[in-house]
Amino acid sequence: MTTTAEVVEEAGKKPSLVDDAYRKLKDAIRENEFPPGYQGSEQEIASRLGMSRTPVHEAVIRLQEEGLVRVLARRGVVVCAISADDMREIYDVIIALESAAAELLSERPSQERLSTARELESANKAMENALKKDDLTAWAKADESFHKLLIEHSRNQRLLRMYHTIMDQSHRARMITLRIRPQPEGSVKEHRSIVDAIKRGSPSEARELAKQHRVRARNQLIPLLEQVGLRHL
Repeated sequence: MTTTAEVVEEAGKKPSLVDDAYRKLKDAIRENEFPPGYQGSEQEIASRLGMSRTPVHEAVIRLQEEGLVRVLARRGVVVCAISADDMREIYDVIIALESAAAELLSERPSQERLSTARELESANKAMENALKKDDLTAWAKADESFHKLLIEHSRNQRLLRMYHTIMDQSHRARMITLRIRPQPEGSVKEHRSIVDAIKRGSPSEARELAKQHRVRARNQLIPLLEQVGLRHL
């Protein structure tokens, strides 16, 4: 017979188990361990994650709300695909959010701008070092860190929440196309220009540079997806 103490203890554990399942499944989807189009039962997913079905079920519900998976009646869970048209819409949002973040950062007091600039420069240096080693996975992580820092230091929590949702989908496309894209050598230079504008406290310049950086990335990625026939990532 289950005691009251055991019920309370189990209730206390459940949120952490669900959170753990959510993080594990989300990371697996982001890194394409469960690639776009993957379909399986909650039990199969739980087995691959080394977890029980109950927290995975709760995690699936949360990820469906974020647009990463769909639950199909009597057919399990499917990881949502991303079409080239989806990526265009995603980049429209990314461009707007990051441009606004760069502008907001440039309006901060000098000391705060310089402190943020040092963090951005550190991420950019990590990107540069990764490219020298031809480590594209490390480059992608450092690049993601740079853009995340840009958003986080804007101090706009609504902007940050929107960004996290959209970037989960963008990250999957990035990881799939990472080794078929041209060497991303221009990113480090463009990042450096954005940081310089932030350090100088030039909102309009920082906004425009951030916009053009992402526009270039979009214009490079979308035709590539169409060219190689990745209609649905």
